[in-house]
Amino acid sequence: MSYKIEYNHKGCISGRFELPASKSISNRVLIINALSGSNKNVANLAKCDDTDVMVKALTSDSHLVDIGAAGTSMRFLTAYLSIQPGEWTITGSQRMKERPIQILVDALRSIGADIEYAENEGFPPLKIRGKEIEGGDVEIDGSVSSQYISALMMIAPMLKKGLRIHLLNGVASVPYINLTLWIMNQFGADASFSGNIIEIKPTKYKPIDYTVESDWTGASYWFQIAALADVDEIFLPALFENTMQGDGVLGDIFSHLGVSTEFVDGGVKLRKDEIKDEPDVFEWDFIDCPDLAQTVVVTCCVLNRKFRFTGLKSLKIKETNRILALQQELKKFGYILTEPEEGSLEWNGKKCDEDANLSVDTYKDHRMAMAFAPIVLCHAPFLVNEPEVVSKSYPDYWKEFGKIEGIRIE
Repeated sequence: MSYKIEYNHKGCISGRFELPASKSISNRVLIINALSGSNKNVANLAKCDDTDVMVKALTSDSHLVDIGAAGTSMRFLTAYLSIQPGEWTITGSQRMKERPIQILVDALRSIGADIEYAENEGFPPLKIRGKEIEGGDVEIDGSVSSQYISALMMIAPMLKKGLRIHLLNGVASVPYINLTLWIMNQFGADASFSGNIIEIKPTKYKPIDYTVESDWTGASYWFQIAALADVDEIFLPALFENTMQGDGVLGDIFSHLGVSTEFVDGGVKLRKDEIKDEPDVFEWDFIDCPDLAQTVVVTCCVLNRKFRFTGLKSLKIKETNRILALQQELKKFGYILTEPEEGSLEWNGKKCDEDANLSVDTYKDHRMAMAFAPIVLCHAPFLVNEPEVVSKSYPDYWKEFGKIEGIRIE
């Protein structure tokens, strides 16, 4: 399936647009809530594929767990199932079977988990024999994915000796680790993070009522729209200034791209702002907020803003190789991006001719669809292929995008 999208409107964009609840918070809370033994429902859970998969896995009687394309669920449930009595098989889509998980498996094995590879060494599917684990000290490469670390953290209070996690080679996405820590402690855990060591004592979780806040990553597409179009005011509800979501840095990033952010009335107001005294090349390290990279890269290209972005190493093991996907799809619009070194992306202003009859491929990646759609606000109509992929994190994206006056989706 493809959507043809076009925009015909001469006035300013204004209005309230609904966001999904935070997937990052939802999936962490679901695991911790299950470990607490609570029968309480979590309020305002994210309505998306990733969270639906997690709910199904935690409530099903089946010992075969198929998480589809949900990478977060694969990592979190691998650790979770390793301490649940019984024999489990966890699998996923073909792409999931190509996404490495050896770093997490090695760490879990080192503290006593019984996990085997069902097909290819280092990759899902996995066979897990869940059992009681002692815990203690564990080392893990912290530079690849914070989800491996969060997966270990969340089961740690249930281990006999708790866990001391020694992070090697630096730490990727520190805010996501802090987010996990914050939620764990809300449920009664005794956990701390200092230097390269996370220490979690064997203090069991306590059941509590929990309400999930809106998703800052989902908000990024509205910041992008504010940067690319004529905007009067965009209001996004249930976003908070003191958020523990790492992508709450959006306001800072987009202040360099002509968007002002005001926290008011339980949400955020976005307005157009003048860009002043900015360097010729916009530089940003995305090590703590990699999910924002696609949105910001596309925005900068369309604004003809040269950039050099770093901290993008994890993009290659996401739903697709996002660095390559960005290069391929932006080239269709005439932008030539380079990767000067591992985990970086650069645009020096170099352009080529646009493709005729533009068609954007999404690579089964929800963020590709949502990061590219706003280009139409300052471009001729084009096609978006497999637009339904947005269901992974923002099922109502096209409904909300279509609320913009002048947008036509068919």
